[in-house]
Amino acid sequence: MSYKDLATKVMAIAQEAGEAILEIYQQAEGVVIEKKADNSPLTIADKTANDIICKGLEQLVDKHPIISEENKAIPYETRKDYPYCWLVDPLDGTKEFIKRNGEFTVNIALIHQERIVFGVVFAPVLGEMYWAAKGEGAFLIKDGETTKLKVDTFSKTDKQLNLVCSRSHLNDDTQQFVDQFSEPNLVATGSSLKFLILAKGEAHIYPRLAPTMEWDTGAAQIILEEAGGSVLQNGKTTPLMYNKENLLNPFFVAAGKMT
Repeated sequence: MSYKDLATKVMAIAQEAGEAILEIYQQAEGVVIEKKADNSPLTIADKTANDIICKGLEQLVDKHPIISEENKAIPYETRKDYPYCWLVDPLDGTKEFIKRNGEFTVNIALIHQERIVFGVVFAPVLGEMYWAAKGEGAFLIKDGETTKLKVDTFSKTDKQLNLVCSRSHLNDDTQQFVDQFSEPNLVATGSSLKFLILAKGEAHIYPRLAPTMEWDTGAAQIILEEAGGSVLQNGKTTPLMYNKENLLNPFFVAAGKMT
């Protein structure tokens, strides 16, 4: 199956999951039903979307194991030998969902040999569907129109760069990072949308000097990379890698094209 054909099928799965999330969101029933191990909230919408995505992926002709935020962890000794596997975050931005600010996404990525090679991100409230595949570019579909994404080119010394910072995670390290820049504009948004505004060329740098998990970043990383950007481990030239023994990401900096 070509990536374009795969995108059509996976976007339909993401759309179905997103519509189910929206139905719960609009009924104001997405209340916290329990706490996960890290004390983060889990809602009915998380579970509903996860069930839809896993069922959809399992029905594809090319079947691969699924690593999902809401599924029980698969032992590394088992998954380290996967040639390909899916990486799913059925509702990224659960806190945004609960706050009802619309800044949440559905994320589905495909891993091959520790790298993301394909990804779909759907923002249900915005009606924006993103997809990308290794070597094939990154695209936004909205209101029936498809746009090829391209990051903005900038220099670190430029004034008034747009820096993306999470509303929930502006810690001391992040503040020190921001202070390197001349008159930066801070852009606050939730979930994997932080990568996507970089991919659209609307912002320049996203420092994440706080914990994230692989499923938080995978699908959006390939979209940003295929739009000409990068997602590098903080202080290194190495991109984020996937299906590691520890699914926790190192701190990272995502950016458009820096000259």
